[in-house]
Amino acid sequence: MDIQRSLFNDFEIDNNSEEQVEQPKQLTGEEARIVELRETLNRHNHSYYVLNQPTISDQEFDHLMRELQDLEEKHPEMADPLSPTQRVGSDLSQGFKQVQHERPMMSLGNSYSIEEVQDFLRRAKDGLGGEPVEIVGEMKYDGTSISVTYENGRLVRAVTRGDGVRGDDVTANVITIRSIPLELPKGMDFPAKFEVRGEIMLPWASFERLNKERAFNEEPLFANPRNAAAGTLKLQNSAEVARRGLDAYFYFILGENLPYKTHTEAMEAARSWGFKIAHTEVLESIDAVTDFIERWDKERKSLPVATDGLVFKLNSLRQWLNLGATAKSPRWAIAFKFAPERECTKLKSVSFEVGRTGVITPVANLEPVLLSGTIVKRASLHNEDIIRQLDIHDGDMVYVEKGGEIIPKIVGVDTKQREAGAEPLKFVTHCPVCGTALQRIEGEAAWVCPNKWECKPQITGRIEHFVGRHAMNIDGIGEEVAAQLHESGLVNNIADLYDLTVDKLVSLDRFQLKSAQRIMRGIEQSKQVPFERVIFALSIQFVGETTAKVLARNVHNIDRLMEMSAEELAAIPEIGPKIAQSIVEYFAVDTNRDIVERLRWAGLQMALSEEELANRTTKLEGKKIVISGVFQHHSREEYKAMIEQNGGKNVSSISKATSFILAGENMGPSKLEKAQKLGIDIINEDQFLDLLK
Repeated sequence: MDIQRSLFNDFEIDNNSEEQVEQPKQLTGEEARIVELRETLNRHNHSYYVLNQPTISDQEFDHLMRELQDLEEKHPEMADPLSPTQRVGSDLSQGFKQVQHERPMMSLGNSYSIEEVQDFLRRAKDGLGGEPVEIVGEMKYDGTSISVTYENGRLVRAVTRGDGVRGDDVTANVITIRSIPLELPKGMDFPAKFEVRGEIMLPWASFERLNKERAFNEEPLFANPRNAAAGTLKLQNSAEVARRGLDAYFYFILGENLPYKTHTEAMEAARSWGFKIAHTEVLESIDAVTDFIERWDKERKSLPVATDGLVFKLNSLRQWLNLGATAKSPRWAIAFKFAPERECTKLKSVSFEVGRTGVITPVANLEPVLLSGTIVKRASLHNEDIIRQLDIHDGDMVYVEKGGEIIPKIVGVDTKQREAGAEPLKFVTHCPVCGTALQRIEGEAAWVCPNKWECKPQITGRIEHFVGRHAMNIDGIGEEVAAQLHESGLVNNIADLYDLTVDKLVSLDRFQLKSAQRIMRGIEQSKQVPFERVIFALSIQFVGETTAKVLARNVHNIDRLMEMSAEELAAIPEIGPKIAQSIVEYFAVDTNRDIVERLRWAGLQMALSEEELANRTTKLEGKKIVISGVFQHHSREEYKAMIEQNGGKNVSSISKATSFILAGENMGPSKLEKAQKLGIDIINEDQFLDLLK
C-alpha cells in the first residue's frame, strides 16, 4: 500500500477515467498565443521569485504581460482566474468562508536544547522497537500556516490553519503571491490531486517598507513580520495583498500516489514541480544536529525572512506512519526554538491591568529596547509571586527577553545598578479601575477584582471573549469596538449583543454602515455555532475549548449543565473538582442564568443537535481504546470520532487500563509487543465495525 496514501487518508478520485476527459478544442492563432504567453510568464515568475535567477529584464517581462492583457481583452472566452494577469488581485471586497481541512493541521511539540532533541530521538526509536532512524533538519520559518490544494496541476484552494480542523478560504489572496505556482509545468509527474503545506511570510524588506509607509501616514506600526503576514492574508482587498509582497516556503506534501519512501525525496519532487521549499538537510549524527543548530542560529539573522527555530523530522515516511501522533502533535517531528535574545533596560513604572475574569496582571513599562527585530516597551510581570521572586525595586535595570521570540518577559534584575534607597515594588490592594478591594484566589498566585458586573475591563473582556474566533466568531468587534459598545450603554453583557441593530450601531461615533452590517451578519451567523462553543463563550472560569467539548458530549444541553452538582460534574472524565466547583458557582449567580435565557431566546444552540444525539450510543462506554496501524475502510480520524460517538475514549499509549487496540496493517512492533506482554485484546477494523452494528 502507498505509504503517503495510508498516512494521510485516501483521496476519492479516479485516476483511470480517461474516457471522461473532454478533448480540448482547436485554438486559433491568438488563442494559442494566449496559452503560450501564460506558460512563458509563469516560467519567468518562477525564475524570478523562487529561484532568484531572472532570465529576462523587467521591461521585457512587462511587454509580454501587456501583450497577454490585450489578447485576453479581445478573447473574453479565454478568461482564466489563474492567468498571470490576475496576480495583481482585485479591489472588490469579499468575505472568507470556512473550509474543513481534509486532514487536521497539527502543531509541533517544542524543544529548547540538544538534550531535548536527543530525548525526542530516543522516544522515536523506542516507539519503533529500536530500529535505526535518519533525521532531517529544516528551517522553521516564522509566518502563518497555509494549506494549498492542486487538482490536475492547477491551484484550486488555499486555506489557513484556523483551529486545525477548519480554516478560512483565502484562495483569492494566495493567488497574488508570486512565489506560489498557479499552474504546474506540463509533463511533470505530479498526482491528479495533492495538498502542500507551508508558511506564508512577509520578508524583512517588505515589512520595513510597510512600516515606513504606516509611520508616514501616522498609522500603528506592525509589531513583527509574522503578525503583518497573518493580517495581510486576511485582508478583504486582494489588490492590497498583492501590493504588500508576501512570500511562501513549503515543507510538507500530502496526496495519493506519492511513491516516495522519505520526506526528502517527496520535497525534492515538490521542488521540481515549482514550489519554494524550506531549507532541508539530512543529518548523519547527533553531532551533525548540534552543528546544524549552531550554524543556523547565526546564519538565520542574514536570511530575507524571519525564522524562530528549526524542525527535526524522521526521514522515513514508513516510520511516520508507525509512530503516529498524539492529540495535538506528530511523534515523528519536533520543533527546536532558538534561545531568545536578552537585553537590559530600565523599569520606568508598573501598571496593573484587569482581565475578563478579574485577574490583576502587573505590566512593566520599560525604556524602549530593540529585541529580536522589534522595539519592546512593555513586558508582563505575571503576578505578585513573580515580582517577589525577582526582587524587583522601583527604577531597577531589568533583563528582558522574548518567550518564543514573541512575548516580552522580565527574567532578571541587575542589582549592581540599583539606585540607593529604591523601594521594593508593591502590588496593589484595590482594583485600579473600580477601586474594589482585591481578593486572593485560594491556592493560586493571582489577585482578583470580585466586582464582575460593574468593573469595565471585565465587562468588555467578556464581550471580546464571546465574539472571538474560537467562541461565537462575530467579526468586527475588537477591543476598541467592545469598549465603545459598553461605554455607549448598548452592551452591558454578552446577551445585549443580540439586541443590536444596524441603526443603533451607525448612531455611534465613527461607525460606518458597512461595519455595522458586517457585525449584524456575524451576530446572525453565530446562532448556528455548535453548543460546545457556546459553553466556551460564556467565560466560565477554567472552562477552555477542550473542557467545553467534554461537557457538551456528556451533558448534552444547557439545562442539564445548569442543574448538575459539583459531585456530578467531577464524575465526568477530565472534569476535576476545581472545574466542577467553578461551573456550579457560575450558574449559582442569577445574572448568569438570566444571560443564558436571553441567549436561548435569541436563538443560540443550547444543546447538541438531534443528529449528534441520534448517532450517540453507549456501546463503548468506559472503554479506553488505542488506534494503531493503517486502515482500509475509514481514516484514523473517522475511527476516533466513532469511538467518541459511541461513548469510548481515545488514548495514545498502551497501559493496563487499555480496553483494546484497534489495529490496522503495519501496527508498530513496539505497541504489538507491549500489548502482548500486558494481555491487551487486539481487534481489526472489521471486528470493530461489527462491534458497533
